[in-house]
Amino acid sequence: MDNLKISEYIEIQRNYFNSGKTKDINFRISQLKTLLKLVDENESRILEAISKDLGRHIIDSYMGDVGPLKKSINYTIKNLKKWATPKKVHSMTGTKSIIQPEPLGNVLIIAPWNYPFLLLLDPLVGAIAAGNCAILKPSEITVNTATLLNELISSTFEPDYIKVIEGGVEETKYLLEQKFDHIFFTGSTSVGKIIYQAASKNLTPVTLELGGKSPCIIDENTDVKITARRIIWGKLFNNGQTCTSPDYVFVDKKIKEKVINEFKKCILEFYGENPQVSPHYSRIVNAKNFDRLEALLHEGRIIHGGKTDRNDLYIEPTIIDNISPDFKIMQEEIFGPLLPVFEYENVQEAIDYINNNQKPLAAYVFTKNKKFYENVVKQTSAGGMSINDTIMHVTSEHLPFGGVGESGIGKYHGKYSFDTFSNYKSIFINTFLFDRDILYPPYKLCLKWTKRVLSLL
Repeated sequence: MDNLKISEYIEIQRNYFNSGKTKDINFRISQLKTLLKLVDENESRILEAISKDLGRHIIDSYMGDVGPLKKSINYTIKNLKKWATPKKVHSMTGTKSIIQPEPLGNVLIIAPWNYPFLLLLDPLVGAIAAGNCAILKPSEITVNTATLLNELISSTFEPDYIKVIEGGVEETKYLLEQKFDHIFFTGSTSVGKIIYQAASKNLTPVTLELGGKSPCIIDENTDVKITARRIIWGKLFNNGQTCTSPDYVFVDKKIKEKVINEFKKCILEFYGENPQVSPHYSRIVNAKNFDRLEALLHEGRIIHGGKTDRNDLYIEPTIIDNISPDFKIMQEEIFGPLLPVFEYENVQEAIDYINNNQKPLAAYVFTKNKKFYENVVKQTSAGGMSINDTIMHVTSEHLPFGGVGESGIGKYHGKYSFDTFSNYKSIFINTFLFDRDILYPPYKLCLKWTKRVLSLL
């Protein structure tokens, strides 16, 4: 799409927002119901497009994209009137103080390719709920999903309200030069920095949902079989192309071999002797990412897997031992089916390693010992944590999802999505029945009595 056309859509949306139509609560609810109907009526087409782009099993596509979006829309519809109601708070005698949520205006949502449907439309749920207009930029990498999204949104919503802009780097760059009231971006930390820098030129607030190297710590006092199943499931869901995927494992030296053996059993159980022929095993999204991941296989000792097929964008589930922190695989988020394993004798070694590196988007601890996980939670920082599970904390509308430090800025999901796209406007209402003469010059009270009076306000 040419830049002039993009500018026209942004201006049209700005005028539409200024009309005040999107501020009406019933309008917002009706638009959310329309979005839900869009998903319901086109579910099979959506699942097919996602599976084409990512080589996913249709159930994975439902669990990863469509199901969570439906849940999010329904939850928002149910709670929106309560969230949008102005709230009275404590105020001075004879006055009223109110907090009133209002929409930010015109927002830009930029989605990644790994969950191309959910991560474009779930932020949109929050934007609609808060009363905003939105420009949607899907990833050009997942072309089937992007094309379908454009078709469905264009045939369902007026472009002066919600508009999909397809394209690549040039279109995104031009969008970032425009004035928006909020930018919501999901993607890599490196691109997040570019988004943040571009937004700063217009002082545009941002939500950056990034990533990082999410660690797992396994205590000797754990259920090894269940621990292995939950880590391998979290690691290999969507072929490891999940921002909260377990990136590497620290395991107590005393149970390391037992855990690795269970990892191997899980891979066999989930995907068979040859995962390449399993319909349940996804593919790497494109050749560029395949080459990046294959290059990471040349350091350490592969103790399971390691087979690749570039023509099929296939990389076998791979467990790697003898890893050094200075290896390339530990310098970047893996975002693929490779799992480095470290051992520790004292858990403080794992804690110190995590704390000496960038704060992760997620962290996972497996133990039957409450004091053990409380110690890890207390000493480490992450966007979110799961104890005795992986990824599942992301599925709750009651928990804010987002990063900390280089893993992200801002939170969303449930009411936190509404908050992200709202301005909480403070309103102070005074009376004319009496006035505060003691506050006006020339001052009639000494400092001592002025302090006392002010303390009562």
